[in-house]
Amino acid sequence: MSEAVREVPKKQRPQFRNIHVTELSNYRMTMASIVSILHRISGFLIFASLPLILYMFQQSLLSEDTFKYFARIASHPLVKLIILALCWAYFHHFAAGVRHLFMDVHFALEKESSRQSAVAVLAISLFLTFVTALKLFGVF
Repeated sequence: MSEAVREVPKKQRPQFRNIHVTELSNYRMTMASIVSILHRISGFLIFASLPLILYMFQQSLLSEDTFKYFARIASHPLVKLIILALCWAYFHHFAAGVRHLFMDVHFALEKESSRQSAVAVLAISLFLTFVTALKLFGVF
C-alpha cells in the first residue's frame, strides 16, 4: 500500500514594502536613522539661520553702539536658548559629518559599529551642547 504524501502547509513569509507616513508609529527607528534625520534637521537650521547670523555680525562690527545693542539682545534667556539650539545644530552636524566621512572610506559600516558611531555622535553633540549651555548661562 502506498502512503499518501502529506503536504506541509508553507509558512507565509512576511511582506516587506515601503513604509507609508501613516505607519511611522509602527516602525522602530534605528539609532543610525535618528542621527541621519537629526543631521538633516541640523543642516537646515544652520542653513536657514546663516543669513540672519551674518547680518547681525556685520551690524555688530559697524560701531560700538550696535555691538552693545546686540549684546543686550543676546543676554535675554530666550535668545540664549535659541543660540544654544544653533550650537547643538552645529555640533551635531559636524559630528555626523565626520561619521559620514569615516563611512565614505568604508570604516564602521557593520551593523554594530554603525550603531556605536551613531550613539557616539549623539553623545558628543549633547555633551558639547551641555558644556556650551553651562558657559552660556554663566556657570563658569
